[in-house]
Amino acid sequence: MSKIGKMPIELNSAVKVTVEGNKVMLKGGKLEYVHEVPSVLEVTKQDNTLQLGLKIKSRKNKMLWGLHRALLANKIKGVQAGFEQQVNIVGLGYKAQPAGKKLVFSLGYSHKVEYELPNEVTVEVDKTGQLLTFKSSDKLLLGNVCFAIRSLKPPEPYKGTGVIRAGEKIIRKAGKAKAS
Repeated sequence: MSKIGKMPIELNSAVKVTVEGNKVMLKGGKLEYVHEVPSVLEVTKQDNTLQLGLKIKSRKNKMLWGLHRALLANKIKGVQAGFEQQVNIVGLGYKAQPAGKKLVFSLGYSHKVEYELPNEVTVEVDKTGQLLTFKSSDKLLLGNVCFAIRSLKPPEPYKGTGVIRAGEKIIRKAGKAKAS
């Protein structure tokens, strides 16, 4: 049995879920998602819960069961409340400035770096320009955007400068020891 697949997904009144065969339609606010599950899985809706079941038991099908349950739960949570991630920019003179749907970064290079944000992602930049808060209803897209921004200037292990996702641990290295 899949430990994740057999868990029911709790629904609240903010999300309207309809199940038609292998398609699950989600509506909430301005958002609308359609998630198609494989034919080896069955989806049932009872009161305020959504349950995924397995038709044919095999190792591969059990993995699909847990995967699609997690994907559906993330989409439902995104419609209900949304997701949020923070990115810190550490370094003297390093900062970001919003310019419409773009972010302009000063990261110590000889030029400014521009990054175009997808339509589904919004960003809030604090007044110092070093704390970025990204919000989206799509968890996968949000993670990809934060990783792409981190890759513009990865954290440096000696000084600890660069773009760091909140909660990320940087393994610091000791510099050269002074000869005495």
